[in-house]
Amino acid sequence: MCQLIQKYNVAGPRYTSYPTVPYWNIHDFSGKKWEASVLKSFEESKSEGISLYIHLPFCESLCTFCGCHKRITKRHEVEVPYIQSVLKEWKLYVDLLGKRPKIKQLHLGGGTPTFFSVENLELLINGIFRKADRAESYEFSFEGHPNNTTKAHLQGLYNLGFKRVSFGVQDYNLTVQMAIRRVQPFTNVQKVTEWAREIGYTSVGHDIIFGLPHQTQNHVKETILKTNELRPDRLAFYSYAHTPWLKGNGQRGYKDSDLPSADEKRKQYEIGKALLLENGYYEIGMDHFALPADNLYQAVLEGNLHRNFMGYTDAHTQLMIGLGASSISDSWYGFAQNVKGIEEYQHLVANDVIPIFRGHILSEEDQNIRKHILNLMCRLETSWHEQEEDLFNVALAKLDEMKTDGLIEVSGARIRITEKGRPFVRNVCMAFDLHLQRKAPETRLFSMTI
Repeated sequence: MCQLIQKYNVAGPRYTSYPTVPYWNIHDFSGKKWEASVLKSFEESKSEGISLYIHLPFCESLCTFCGCHKRITKRHEVEVPYIQSVLKEWKLYVDLLGKRPKIKQLHLGGGTPTFFSVENLELLINGIFRKADRAESYEFSFEGHPNNTTKAHLQGLYNLGFKRVSFGVQDYNLTVQMAIRRVQPFTNVQKVTEWAREIGYTSVGHDIIFGLPHQTQNHVKETILKTNELRPDRLAFYSYAHTPWLKGNGQRGYKDSDLPSADEKRKQYEIGKALLLENGYYEIGMDHFALPADNLYQAVLEGNLHRNFMGYTDAHTQLMIGLGASSISDSWYGFAQNVKGIEEYQHLVANDVIPIFRGHILSEEDQNIRKHILNLMCRLETSWHEQEEDLFNVALAKLDEMKTDGLIEVSGARIRITEKGRPFVRNVCMAFDLHLQRKAPETRLFSMTI
């Protein structure tokens, strides 16, 4: 495995979209084209409902492992003006749709959603549903910080329809926590997990990261064992993405030499994975695990697992609208990202402008490749038709070594990623990425694949 890691550990996308953001054709994109793609998608899929992602960017302190767009502040008077802007943006989209939408999936991300008071989160969600209805089968979820999520937060959001919550754990070792500036004792995580279950949440998730500064295999083992004491329904267990060259992500608080090597990271993952499997968890797609009763595992059995900018989900919708500064929307026919600056975002919305600053309208080729990358990410396999042979001949040529190394199996018009190949899913997807092959990035844009 060490030799395979050395061979395949290259910079590569995580494929929460295809094309990936650096390859969006922003020159052939416009607000009018984006709005047309939203309307087309809504009309085609309005019976199934839409997904809504709301970005709440504020945090009281900086966690240096985080690559999300955020604003560090202790001034909570920013909450209401920001919520008012989000609700105004939502009105702009509802006016565009021309009909009252049904929301099937709603997720609050950040930043730190629990930075906001319970009363202001209620103001936000109630404001959203003054212009929308709940789909017949809906799922609302949010990300909670164990240090500031109160029982009132959990109860208030539960009363609004939220039944799933994920808590950021990362690692329980104090040295690691101090390096990433996220010191939170096990008792805090235990408390919020038990509160959520007591209130009635049907799915409680924990996020764990390997490859953090000063992290060892024993740290990962101890974190997984402590996690198993709480038995979260699902887990995100993923590799730390070290990208200090990206402006403003705060990852310069430690040296590269403080980070585990690629081989050490893979050993950390294998130790964690083995412990999770021993304790009844099942591996879902890439970097995710779930207990058999969780909806994510059921989606795998039923072939309904989906992946988007919010990660893996069992609630697939064709249209996903992102609200808030830096949010990304997906109409299936196109992507659009909001401006990242909070003041600029609020100014544009106040002037009745949907606040996007870049995007991409998918070509027929893009849509086709996207379908296969989603299959590989969600089902670890894909197959093709005769008219797609040219694309697959290119991909197969690039995958020849992976086939020899036992990472994939090719049978007729079908590719399957083997158990041995699971750590290299991103590398397999890169063989299908024609944008990446046609033009290598001029600067380092992606984290390492392993």
